[in-house]
Amino acid sequence: MRAVPRAMRQSPQLRAISAIFLVSWCVIAAFPIFWIAVMSFKSPIDAFASNPLHVIFGPATRAAGQGLSILDIIVGLGVLWGFIHFAMRDLPRYARQWAPFGNLLLYWLAAALVFAVIFIAVFFGLLPPLLRIANGLSGPIGSPIIGFTVEHYQSIWIDSSFYRNFINSMMVTAGVVVISLTVGTLAGYGIARSGSHLAFWLLIIALIFRALPHAVLVAGYLPVFINSAELLRPILGDLSPTFYGKPVAVIAVMVAINQPFTIWMLRSFFQNIPRDLDEAARVDGCTHFQAFRWVIMPVMWPGVITAGLFSFLLAYNDFLVASLLLDAQNQTMVPAIAGFFNRETTTTDQVRAVAAAVSITAPLFLLIMVFQRQIVSGLTAGAVKG
Repeated sequence: MRAVPRAMRQSPQLRAISAIFLVSWCVIAAFPIFWIAVMSFKSPIDAFASNPLHVIFGPATRAAGQGLSILDIIVGLGVLWGFIHFAMRDLPRYARQWAPFGNLLLYWLAAALVFAVIFIAVFFGLLPPLLRIANGLSGPIGSPIIGFTVEHYQSIWIDSSFYRNFINSMMVTAGVVVISLTVGTLAGYGIARSGSHLAFWLLIIALIFRALPHAVLVAGYLPVFINSAELLRPILGDLSPTFYGKPVAVIAVMVAINQPFTIWMLRSFFQNIPRDLDEAARVDGCTHFQAFRWVIMPVMWPGVITAGLFSFLLAYNDFLVASLLLDAQNQTMVPAIAGFFNRETTTTDQVRAVAAAVSITAPLFLLIMVFQRQIVSGLTAGAVKG
């Protein structure tokens, strides 16, 4: 590693202050997530105990015969580390080798889905029964030392049908991401390669539109969604659908909200790609779209994935639009969790609501693990070497 010049070195006091601020920020930011995660795996008595050690070790949960042994912890952490290592180290290499027809986006989407299914099947399906057998044969190291139960997750996902809210969230986010990226890449490329002043003013108008409160857009679209059946009746007849209360309504509004930001971001990425690539492709006989598809897009994948991540987060974490436009049967996860907290009556209901809140963080961690290299590349991209 190259030595840092003496003039650029930080003083020990400054390094100590920086480390203190960094550690403090990490503790403040991570503590709520860690604490509610611990609570969600404990019985209500332990989850809301006044003694923090009871919340962590869960004596009442362990007394009920539900807990983790030393063997469970070692094997569980080992398997978890193996999955994280594979996702962050090996999966990107396989992406470059196995991507069908060079389509990295399609591969990443399929890989993330397969990775999630295998992880759930192994960690929650295959591992528990094997560890129960191993604990029975392991003597003292097979005895529970930390209270641990997944009954709250089973109750919220199966008994309360939270899986339907998860499916609705995936439908909305997938629709928003696909439409936003499709329109954003085409529009961003066209504006980046256009020398017209009209393109600049279109971007300014889009930015103003993006700054509008979400409630304003919902109010503007609401009459259209409510009367969609009547509006479409001359075209579709009796098959005319009503969009109000359906995921398609949320997708339309979220795309309208997100599209200006996506176009701005992708335009910046396209501007960092030299025009020489376009000109070389045109000289080789490509049309404008062929140059875009086969020459520019392979260079743009980190930027596209970064823009897709922001689109995903906007749609995934939305509360206002989904709560206003969706009925109870089609609610996404965030409004559903708010409903769980509002109607809870017992400490058991509270812990189940906490378990639901913890559940929605899993897809976010999966995205970061699978796409972390592309996200870093996209955020730090500033030029293309040729």
